[in-house]
Amino acid sequence: MAARSQAATAPLLSRTRRLPLLHCAQRMFASQTEGELKVTQILKEKFPQATAIKVTDISGGCGAMYEIQIELEELKEKRTVQQHQMVNQALKEEIKGTHGLQIFTCPQTLTMPWLCRCCC
Repeated sequence: MAARSQAATAPLLSRTRRLPLLHCAQRMFASQTEGELKVTQILKEKFPQATAIKVTDISGGCGAMYEIQIELEELKEKRTVQQHQMVNQALKEEIKGTHGLQIFTCPQTLTMPWLCRCCC
C-alpha cells in the first residue's frame, strides 16, 4: 500500500481540525439546552441555599454528559465524595440515561464562582 504524500493529506487534516472548532463555536454562543435547564431547575429545588449553580452539556447538546458546578455553604463539613453523592442523589432519576457527570462542588461563597474548579 502506497503512503500518501504530505501534500495530499494536508487538505484532509485541515478539514478535520476545523470541524471540532466550528462545532464548539456554535455551542459556545447557544442558549442553554432543555436538559441543562431541567438539571439546573432540579438542583435549585434540591439545594435552595446554593449561591451558584452552573450546568453545561459537554456532550455537544445531546444530553449524554453534563458538567455541574455548584457552590453551597452546607457542603463545608462534608468530604468531596459526600458532596458528589448529594448531587448524584438529587439527580438520581435524571442521570439514569446519561453517560456521566463531572461534578465540581465548592463549599464557600466566592466573588468569582466561575474560577472555582474546586480550589477550596
